[in-house]
Amino acid sequence: MTDTRPVLEVRDLCVSYGAIEAVKGVSLSLGKGEIVTIIGANGAGKSTTLRTIMGLVSAKGGTVVYDGWTVTGRPTHEVVRRGMTLVPEGRAVFANLTVHENLVMGAFTREDRAIDADYERVFEIFPRLKERRTQNAGTLSGGEQQMLAIARALMSRPKVLLLDEPSLGLAPLLVHTIFESIEEVNRSGTAVLLVEQNANAALKHSHRAYVLETGDLILTGPSAEIAQDPRVKEAYLGE
Repeated sequence: MTDTRPVLEVRDLCVSYGAIEAVKGVSLSLGKGEIVTIIGANGAGKSTTLRTIMGLVSAKGGTVVYDGWTVTGRPTHEVVRRGMTLVPEGRAVFANLTVHENLVMGAFTREDRAIDADYERVFEIFPRLKERRTQNAGTLSGGEQQMLAIARALMSRPKVLLLDEPSLGLAPLLVHTIFESIEEVNRSGTAVLLVEQNANAALKHSHRAYVLETGDLILTGPSAEIAQDPRVKEAYLGE
């Protein structure tokens, strides 16, 4: 059974860019064993929500609580050290470094002796990266770079992994591979909060879903139920 005890709680989050309200009182939660997705159109506030949770954007109001610890106002590097990390939209791998060197960068907050074992763990999840461990990240395909971005994040041993548009720009077969990998990450004990425009894939591979529309949450519930909602079918599933 999925562990739904909250490891992340967002309460009444408000974010503004000047006079524009990007996020309007959003509240959501992520259970310890869950994959939860946020879907919505471009400009809905999805990425802003993730970036604010990580402290990359300042909140105008509301609180973020991770594992009983108030994140709001904390620097991002401290959030990462505590066990929450973000894979940003666009992957942002270090193009001039090798695959292995990118993974080393992912473990920069750690000083324990289990780092070598974690290299092998991410190579088990992403065997293609093992084949390319000495290759510069900039020469990888888009799908391989996305795998590397996720693997690099996993090297910090997060309890919570935030993913921003992991399927963006990928061919359908690679989208399937990435989402299968996300499920494997979740099964290994990492809770996942996923922002994704590919609503079909996101709802298929998640436990619960939130639908965000111009900064407001308009729907929430089990992903299978959200996928059957007529409004979601029409707006996001092309039905």
